[in-house]
Amino acid sequence: MKSPNTIYHNATVTRERRNQLNSHKSVVIWFTGLSGSGKSTLAHSVEEELYKMGCVTYVLDGDNIRYGLSSNLTFSDDDRKENIRRIGEVAKLMMEAGVIVMTAFISPFENDRNLVRKILPQGDFIEIYCKASLEVCESRDVKGLYKRARAGEIKNYTGIDSPYEAPNNPELVVDTKNELLEKSITKVINFLKSKEIIILEFAH
Repeated sequence: MKSPNTIYHNATVTRERRNQLNSHKSVVIWFTGLSGSGKSTLAHSVEEELYKMGCVTYVLDGDNIRYGLSSNLTFSDDDRKENIRRIGEVAKLMMEAGVIVMTAFISPFENDRNLVRKILPQGDFIEIYCKASLEVCESRDVKGLYKRARAGEIKNYTGIDSPYEAPNNPELVVDTKNELLEKSITKVINFLKSKEIIILEFAH
């Protein structure tokens, strides 16, 4: 609950001025999908391309957030919700600072993702669904987490004993099972161009 003594301060250096300086718009690009669906790989690869264009970017990654900002949270439904709320608020602040913010989180619940969408101005939340079946994601189980969840060593693991709710109407769907990474990167970059978030002729 917000304190009645808290007053939000608007910056004199506005988001619009920062965007003008950066020569691109700042947005939140929210990659969602099962563990192993390629969210982090795609987010960091897209960031690499944007960086080469001179864009100001940052990737908020699930494991990194759990190390610090959300280190006190479990994987219960309530704590997952709070984790996503915190990430959304941080992403909003970074967006206000002129950054193209990419997030790579399972974020399994539709309502939680929609809460983040609602705290951002219309059009500033770009949901990208990294689509891959549970079978495919389990076959990519680099960390061995699915195997441990199947063995009962990890509880409330998304896709095993906790649900994943696929987006109903994402801005973009990337088929990470059948598409090469390069094609997925191009698809995301072309989408950002189509929305005039990045404009090549103004890239640094």
